[in-house]
Amino acid sequence: MLWVNDRVALQEWELSESFSRSSGPGGQNVNKVSTAVELRFEAARSPSLDAATKRRLERLAGRRWTRDGAVLIRVEDTRSQARNRELARERLAELVARAFQKPRPRIATAPTRASKRRRLEAKTRRGAVKAARGRVDPGTE
Repeated sequence: MLWVNDRVALQEWELSESFSRSSGPGGQNVNKVSTAVELRFEAARSPSLDAATKRRLERLAGRRWTRDGAVLIRVEDTRSQARNRELARERLAELVARAFQKPRPRIATAPTRASKRRRLEAKTRRGAVKAARGRVDPGTE
């Protein structure tokens, strides 16, 4: 069981792990030991998440969200399989916890009088610059 916060825990059947060899430096160890962890969370089928949280999680997960509604987290940061498992679980818990936070609704505000005045003055100045760009009269040169 993976605890996301005080009230929400993801069941073990929702999670699956697979191990593979890590890329990068590591000497002979990297060729022998499968230390990279790919943690798969079946988010779409999860009873722990409501529909709104699942939508936010899909948006937050981005490319890590699969077509069948799972979140894939791959960790190969350390040479230790156990530490990579811990990191993957921490990252998943953090991602799901962020999905539980409802975004604050944006409150539309009207522009201030000063900002309207500055905008109009800038438009007037720009218009004057453009108006001064007329054709040059060949007789005045």
